[in-house]
Amino acid sequence: MTTPLFRDDAYLRTCEAKVIGVNERGGILLDRSVFYATGGGQPGDCGYLELEDGSRIEIATTVYDDDKTTIVHVPNADQGVPPDGSSVTAHIDWTRRYRLMRMHTALHLLSVALPYPVTGGQVGESEGRLDFDMGSEAIDKDTLLETLNNLAGSDHTVTSEWITDAELDANPGLVKTMSVKPPRGSGAVRLVRIGADIDLQPCGGTHVSRTSEIGQLTLGKIENKGKQNRRVRIRLMD
Repeated sequence: MTTPLFRDDAYLRTCEAKVIGVNERGGILLDRSVFYATGGGQPGDCGYLELEDGSRIEIATTVYDDDKTTIVHVPNADQGVPPDGSSVTAHIDWTRRYRLMRMHTALHLLSVALPYPVTGGQVGESEGRLDFDMGSEAIDKDTLLETLNNLAGSDHTVTSEWITDAELDANPGLVKTMSVKPPRGSGAVRLVRIGADIDLQPCGGTHVSRTSEIGQLTLGKIENKGKQNRRVRIRLMD
């Protein structure tokens, strides 16, 4: 099991860790990590592991192992792996991570601006998207963009809190996503709250601490995906 340090501090860029193994596919397992593992529509972090002799192992992506609790750091091809028990310093690609944090938080705001069930989504560095089950409802692009930028620019705090699995079961309305289930299994579910009452929903991803960090947003392509689904893309301006 890997302690996911990013869950409590998304701004942590580096950490000391111990190698606890290498899986059959060459993925490196650590006892603790700042690397976010792919999940919930957000891609895994990349970066590098610094060994005790100063050499590096470049990490192409990060995923969860089959047990869903151990984080696998996938190295670039043709690189060695550190021995079990060795000490490493994990470094994420912070520029990329921060853009993903900004976009992920912006997508939460999109789900506020368009209050329909979410059927899918993807977090990208410059562009993200959500799919909405909204039938034939029309989207006023100018109003949507104004709402999004007003929400982002209002400098709402972004915080996290925890509830039990039973509390989530008793409040199914907290779950907006129909296709992605909240991360469960540990007995506790993490909620991400924006402002006092702007948004509250289960999420295991990384987020900025204030909506003003998102910056200006613009709309990307909006298209129909089947009879019910509308795909809405948003982009970071910088």
